Amino acid sequence: MKKKVLVVDDSALVRRILTKILTDMGLEVDTAKDGKEAVEKALSKDYDLITVDIEMPHKNGIQVIKEIMDRKPTRILVISAYTTEDAQLTLEALDNGALGFITKPSKIGTSLQQIEEEIKQKVSEILKVPKFKILMNRKKASKLKEEFLNLKSIDTGSYDPKEDLKYILIGASTGGPRLIETIAVTLPENYPYPICVVQHMPVNFTKKFAERLNSLSKLNVVEASNGEEVVPGKMIIGKGGWHLHFSRRSTDNTVICKLAPNTAGRFFVPSVDEMFFSALEVIDPKKIMAILLTGIGDDGADGMVALKKAGAYTIAESEETAIVYGMPKEAYLRGGATKVLPFPEIVKEILRFGARDELQKV
Repeated sequence: MKKKVLVVDDSALVRRILTKILTDMGLEVDTAKDGKEAVEKALSKDYDLITVDIEMPHKNGIQVIKEIMDRKPTRILVISAYTTEDAQLTLEALDNGALGFITKPSKIGTSLQQIEEEIKQKVSEILKVPKFKILMNRKKASKLKEEFLNLKSIDTGSYDPKEDLKYILIGASTGGPRLIETIAVTLPENYPYPICVVQHMPVNFTKKFAERLNSLSKLNVVEASNGEEVVPGKMIIGKGGWHLHFSRRSTDNTVICKLAPNTAGRFFVPSVDEMFFSALEVIDPKKIMAILLTGIGDDGADGMVALKKAGAYTIAESEETAIVYGMPKEAYLRGGATKVLPFPEIVKEILRFGARDELQKV
């Protein structure tokens, strides 16, 4: 039986193009021209996936997502044109249960066809997400956040400054933003190690993502820039459209960020593999904790294998909690994971990693 997709967009041209792309994938496609029609159809029929635009008449994409996820949780993919406002709204869409997003080109027509492969890959991966994980993603998020904020197993007030600096590197894709937010909210301001994150996001979205996290976290959360110091008390978000590399400042040997172009032609920019391999060249691997969270494909898997072989402590998220068990699964299958843990245990492991020696086994 064909899987059913509802395409929601106020542009007839976009609806036609998306319908053709999805039909070519062997999917059965229905359409809705505005938010009101989208909600009516979503609640009256069973769809395997709904694609939603943000800016629409009657009800915008955020209202549509909230209503559907509250009343009939369904896999949702945001396909929306980019503006600064839309970037913030897209992050809000992810908070309300959307599993991913694609930036619609400003010029539709053939431009939308140019991202056909991205659409097909994203749709294929999201369709693999089990329905029970949609419910988990939606209903457990706030509860988990409360649990993390009230962690009693480690006294976060007892973190000490560390002369021997270590580094935490995190990679994520589909389903990742909420997890990264949970980590940012959970870590105390005196956490002794810097955290660098590559979350698959398009150009201009990562700045808004970093600003949002900074408003919620006790850490200083910033978007990566050339020369940005990788120091304690800071979480650095890889910049969309650039790879996050590292180098050392010649004057004091401090690790700093370096924005690198996509010379290798990688599909994701920023790429988790690019961050992992660059860290291997600049930082003593024995001082690295590398984490691979939920995500499509295998980005980060090869880099994690190389880090583990060199002596880094590596963790892959388990299938139990990964919304999309792609990237962490590949890291595990290729032998790159020192441990495989559900997400709540990963957060606790990060806390232990920075604690005093006597607390690390708590």
